[in-house]
Formats: sequence, structure tokens, C-alpha cells
Amino acid sequence: MDFDLSEEQSILKDSLDRLLGDTYGFEDRKRYMASAEGWSPQLWSQYTEMGLLALPFAEEDGGLGGTAVETAIVMESLGKALALEPYFTTAILGGAFLRYGGNDDQRARYIPAVAEGALKLAFAQVERNSRFDLHHVETTARKDGSGYVLNGQKSVVLHGDCADKLFVTARTAGDVRDENGIGVFLVDATAQGVTVRGYRTQDGLRAAEVTFDNVAVGAEAVFGDAENGLPLVRRVVDTGIAALAAESIGVMSAMHALTVDYLKVRKQFGVAIGQFQVLQHAAVDMFVAIEQARSISLYATMMADSDDATERTRAIHAAKAEIGRGGKIVGENAIQLHGGVGMTMEYAVGHYFKRMTMLNIAHGDADYHLRALAAMGGLLAA
Repeated sequence: MDFDLSEEQSILKDSLDRLLGDTYGFEDRKRYMASAEGWSPQLWSQYTEMGLLALPFAEEDGGLGGTAVETAIVMESLGKALALEPYFTTAILGGAFLRYGGNDDQRARYIPAVAEGALKLAFAQVERNSRFDLHHVETTARKDGSGYVLNGQKSVVLHGDCADKLFVTARTAGDVRDENGIGVFLVDATAQGVTVRGYRTQDGLRAAEVTFDNVAVGAEAVFGDAENGLPLVRRVVDTGIAALAAESIGVMSAMHALTVDYLKVRKQFGVAIGQFQVLQHAAVDMFVAIEQARSISLYATMMADSDDATERTRAIHAAKAEIGRGGKIVGENAIQLHGGVGMTMEYAVGHYFKRMTMLNIAHGDADYHLRALAAMGGLLAA
């Protein structure tokens, strides 16, 4: 199988790497983080001009017809730069809801706005007691005429404080942990009864606690089946995890590059510490972990658009488990080989490790996905 990038894909990668290389230095990122938005609106406009926000959508819907491969290219580049913009929540998660759950009217209304950079989206799914279980939903959606009234609270809504609209999971029927009776609703972030409290996360991104107090939405806010929306949610999350796997490769590669450069310049006993064999072995362990993670990430990318939910989910579980394991190896070795400077706020490698740690937790950590994969009988069915 040919894994080489096409000419168009190579141009996309080179263009984005060049843009981020010019605009996302360590001090630049600190400045973006300290701004009112917590990210760069100027870069958001440049992403729009490059077509990144239109990339995942079909041409007939106003997009560029990109596949999971193009998404992975973008996410890996954003990972290397430790980018802060809400691309993942808007184009990947929000875009997947629009692509897989939106009807003709919903796609026509929202996709052009996303592609133009005018509409930012977020996914409000996590609850205080849900941990990683997508079917644990306490937020309720009570039928009211042709619409619904939402009540509940969502936690750690990534980029929820800058989103114009929120995709919200809410229970229309059943008990808290029933797999049926879950609906997906698109809610205006400024609607009456919506309260958003934003904050900075450990890796420098933004998130929010969101409360819904008798929030009324119309029938047009429902995406997919209001009584059986869990399959849609699972497909969207699978798409998101495949994208995060690619971002993880970018983060791990950057940590490895920083560490190898440090081994070449840091001297002890009159020689560069990279000449010590035990440190060379640690750097090789990092490289091997990255290549193993890259392989499973490619597999997850290939399976991300699959309609076979079972095989797609196997691939996603395997990717999340392996990348979580590899990310820990790379991050711990990067900090160890840098010594004390690796723990400082003034040096980039520690920030990469923070991001890698948060990527491991996002949508289920390595242990969670390994258990889920084992329950399915492993990556390859017997």
C-alpha cells in the first residue's frame, strides 16, 4: 500500500507547516494564550483563507471534499505547533455532526458559515459523573410542543467559552445510563438559560462549564434521531479520536526533535551528553514509540470514514490505547533527558508533555480504550 502523500496533500502540509513555523514560536504562543480569546483570531482568518475550515465537507455542501487523510495532515501540523485555535471542536467534531447527522437544510445553513470561519462550534457531552461513557447522560430534553426544553450541566466543554453554538447530548427518555433515549441538539450559546463559565486548561487551551436552565430549542435543533442519537455521537467521537491521534504524532515528534537537539548541545564532563550510550538508547526508545504510534494512527485514519461501526471502533480503541502508551514513553523520556529545565514554564518541552497528557485523557484514556478493545475480542476478531 502506498502511504506517500499526493502532490496536493504535500502542498497542504508544506503550506500549513510554513504558516505555523512563521507565526507559532514559543513566545508567540504565550502571547496568544494570554489574550482575551486565548488563541489567535488572525490565524483563524488565515486558516479560513487556506480552506482548512472547509476541508472536511463535501463539495456539494460548500466544502473542499477532503478526507480523513487531509484532516490528519492538518492535525499533525497543529500538534507540532501546539496550536490553540478551536479547529478541532469546530471543523472536526462540529463538522462531523453536520456531515453525519445534519439534514439537507441543516447542512445548507451551517456548513458555509463554518467554512467561512463565521461559526465556531463545541461539543457539550461530558458530565460530572459520566467519566468516559458516552451513554451516561443526566441532562434532560423534555418535549414541549414541536421543540424541547433542556436542563442540566456539562463539564470541560473544550472551547465552549468561544463557541457560537453547542452540540449538546440530552436524554429524551430512559434512565441515566440507558443507551437509547439520547438526543443531540444544536443550542445557541447565548440562548436564554445558557450559562457559560470559561477557564484555561492545563495545556493552555480553553474550556467551559455550561449550564442549561429551561433552555427552549425548536425541532430544527435536533440532529439525527432524538430518541436514538448515541450511534451518531459514537461516530463523531470516533472521527475526533482519529484526528487527535494525528495531533498526538505531531506533539510526540516535536518532543523527540527538541530532546535530540538538547542532547547534542548540553555538555557534561566536557562532552555532549548525547555521546553517552544510555541516553542514546532512551532517544531510540522515543523514536520507536513514535513510529509505532504513527502506524496505528494511520490505521485509525484509514478507518475513520468507514461505515462499519464495529471495525471502525476496534481501530479507534487500538489507536487510543497505543498512542496513550507511546505518548507516556516519549513524554517521560523527554523530561528526564532534559533534566530540570524540562520542568520549567520557560521551556517548550514541558508544554508538549502537558498537551500529550491531555490528549491521552480526551475521550477516554489508554486504559479505558484497552479494556474496551479487549471486551470486543481484540483488534482482529478471532
